[in-house]
Amino acid sequence: MPMPPDLDPFPSPVHDHEDCVRSALDTATQQCERHGARFTPLRRRVLELVWTSHEPVGAYALLDTLKTEGHAAAPPTVYRALDFLIDQGLVHRLERMNAFVGCPRPDSSHSAHFLICTDCGRAAEMQDNPALDAALQTAADALGFTVSRRTIEVEGLCPDCRRKAASASSPQ
Repeated sequence: MPMPPDLDPFPSPVHDHEDCVRSALDTATQQCERHGARFTPLRRRVLELVWTSHEPVGAYALLDTLKTEGHAAAPPTVYRALDFLIDQGLVHRLERMNAFVGCPRPDSSHSAHFLICTDCGRAAEMQDNPALDAALQTAADALGFTVSRRTIEVEGLCPDCRRKAASASSPQ
């Protein structure tokens, strides 16, 4: 079952995160079955670890967790699992951070647009923005450039951190 399109991009830190993980794993299982792709136990565990929080996670942090769990994983193993998950549309790579986040809408082709909180580190994938995509395509066309892949990463403060900053700066 795909995740709802109205999913809060910056859920409350106290939300039931197990629902996010469970839904992502169920969606991944169905997606891999539809595509005839092997969703091995290691790939499943890597996806589960990526979805453990809404913060981007690096490959070596995943590797460390797998090793503490007794997996005989090496960096190439983790990167192959991540490549598979990216190819299946289940995970996105945040270029600037060299980290990975789960895709809440793996069943639809879309551009990757992210809001990254510079305070708490959470990242949210924005819903498709046709106007932004069209503007980028128009600009690329004007320069004779052919776009093959598009990832936009915008840094700032998430709603929770913005509220914290506002209350910290307001007079008591």
